[in-house]
Amino acid sequence: MKGVLAAISVLLFLVIVVGVYYYSTYNKLIRLQEEVEAAWSDVDIQLKRRADLIPNLVNVVKGYAQHEKEIFEYVAKARSQLINAKTPQEEIKASNNLEGAIGRLLLIVEQYPQLKANEEFTRLMDNLEGTENRIAVARKRYNDIVKIYNATIRSIPANIIADRMGLKPYPYFKVQPAQTKPPKVNFGNSTSMIGSFVCAG
Repeated sequence: MKGVLAAISVLLFLVIVVGVYYYSTYNKLIRLQEEVEAAWSDVDIQLKRRADLIPNLVNVVKGYAQHEKEIFEYVAKARSQLINAKTPQEEIKASNNLEGAIGRLLLIVEQYPQLKANEEFTRLMDNLEGTENRIAVARKRYNDIVKIYNATIRSIPANIIADRMGLKPYPYFKVQPAQTKPPKVNFGNSTSMIGSFVCAG
């Protein structure tokens, strides 16, 4: 009789331990998922902010380079893809495409010295640079929490609970590698902006 009671006690203890682990891990995964989504929301806000600046930037450049129709269409298409993206994967891809498009747009600026001195252009570039800095900060925070989340849902035995919850890994927000060398530009804060966009594209 004592043996049976002992076995039942051990069994109950194991059930309690497993139950506590399950619910603590479940809550941890929910918290991590919410942190990832909050971090992505910050990224999304900044990406949309950048997209909102693009039409005005294009209009200013158009005033000096109306014949660059292909570039303007390329930028408009890339911006539209970003705005219409439905998932983080789609938005990350669209964002990288838009960076490349902006890089190509800014290369045109080198051919128009008067455009470099345009006050509206300078103001837009300042706003764009500030937005790019905020995107970089938000992207790092997002990638950091995604690293923790993805590692957690793949670890044993948490992966069993994550699988039951239907949790999937989130994509990292990786910047495209440099494709061309950035040009040497000498006007205000836009120097670093043109270089960074060309590298991203």
